[in-house]
Amino acid sequence: MKNGFVYLIGAGPGDPELITLKAIRSMEEADCIIYDYLANPAFVEKYSCEKIYVGKSGSEQTLTQEGINRLLIAKAKEGKIVARLKGGDPFIFGRGGEEAEELVEEGIPFAIVPGISSFYSAPAYAGIPITHRDHANALEVVTGHRRADAASGEDVNFPEYNDDRTFAFLMGVKNLPHISKSLIEKKSFPQDTPVALISWGTCPEQQVVTGPIKDIAEIAVRENVRPPAITLVGSVVSLREKLRWFDNQPLFGKKIVVTRTWNQASTLTRKLSAMGAAVIEFPTIEIKSTEDRSSLEDALGRINEYSWLFLTSQNATNIFFETLFGLGCDARALGNVKVAVIGPATGKELKKYGIHQDLTPKEYVAESLLDAVKDLDLSGKKVLLPCAEEARPTLAEGLQKLGAQVDRIHTYKTVTPEHIDQAILEKIQNADMVTFTSSSTARNFFALQPKTAAVCASIGPVTSKTIRACSHEPAIEASEYTIAGLVQAIVDHYKKA
Repeated sequence: MKNGFVYLIGAGPGDPELITLKAIRSMEEADCIIYDYLANPAFVEKYSCEKIYVGKSGSEQTLTQEGINRLLIAKAKEGKIVARLKGGDPFIFGRGGEEAEELVEEGIPFAIVPGISSFYSAPAYAGIPITHRDHANALEVVTGHRRADAASGEDVNFPEYNDDRTFAFLMGVKNLPHISKSLIEKKSFPQDTPVALISWGTCPEQQVVTGPIKDIAEIAVRENVRPPAITLVGSVVSLREKLRWFDNQPLFGKKIVVTRTWNQASTLTRKLSAMGAAVIEFPTIEIKSTEDRSSLEDALGRINEYSWLFLTSQNATNIFFETLFGLGCDARALGNVKVAVIGPATGKELKKYGIHQDLTPKEYVAESLLDAVKDLDLSGKKVLLPCAEEARPTLAEGLQKLGAQVDRIHTYKTVTPEHIDQAILEKIQNADMVTFTSSSTARNFFALQPKTAAVCASIGPVTSKTIRACSHEPAIEASEYTIAGLVQAIVDHYKKA
């Protein structure tokens, strides 16, 4: 069998957005992803290919390095494209060079995909520039421990003191007492040299402690600093309080559950993450489009008979146009039809198809949409309403009372996902908040998780009503029924707290 191909990929320091486009493309090609302890699990969750965890944390490991090498070779010899995902950069204290050597020996083609390293990204997220004209014009990066098979008496390669340099020690938390003592006693570092310990840098779990080098080991124990962490030594550390920006975000460290579908979760996840939240994506719904689209196709064949098209969700919009295009038509078919949307998110989706809505209500619920059209002459007018199977009848019934002839056509339904990740269920046990962007997300979440101590955050009154029907009280309800409005409501809640 022809050998496959191996990508040795740097996954960056932890923040899911600090991964390169080339790394993402490589994983999209992969038949198998082999990933480390330091590679954020969020990187691999959305891929359906074979996934193998080979993480090593300190002395605990699932596979030895030799075992990982053999696994890479075995999967490649099966003819697979393998994405080997490593924290940081594969060639910076990541043993990626050794893995590459093994691949060369076996005649397996490979590529190196560099990643952002923690030695400069973690300090950046801690508000510490590793170089600064007034503090440091050079940088030394040192491994904080020796290899397991090092000769007896072999020690860390300690740098010479220079007050114009910054020193970054990687993987040295457990060895910190020895490092700090050796720098003072053997390399003449002043006892008051500023030191920062940055644990889980760039992540919502980030912890930063600072202190003079003579006390830093004691401080690390007192503050329970755990690996992975880097140790930064030098006067640049003094800039931390002035320049810190990440760990003083309004949602920093808050564990917030997003219950939207995978393909819709990104906007909410991105906005919450930008505020410092630790987002747990737990899709409680899947969108299943109706297999039999004959009713919608029939309506589209008579589209000129309709005066209005009402779109109440992004899903309905996409399925509508997918069906329209499948019939060999395009947006010109709606030339004589006015379009009403439930809110800005649906309007934004509509614009992707080259159409601007004629009407959007002030509040993004069916009742407000009805109020917006009550003064229009809809008597005898035909209205097309493609929607979810479980959508409330409020809009269709209200339009009929206004005299319209409504064709309500079910184009999709929301269902509980077939596969529920048990690991995510465990994570949400300790969540601070659960967000709900629709009634279906609430119903399905509480069906899966009837009890939760987490705060419930609702996108609007309709969703809040469903949450209450599930015996929970929403502590937060957005005043603007949008994703942006929900995020603002969450921020305001924690500011008050």
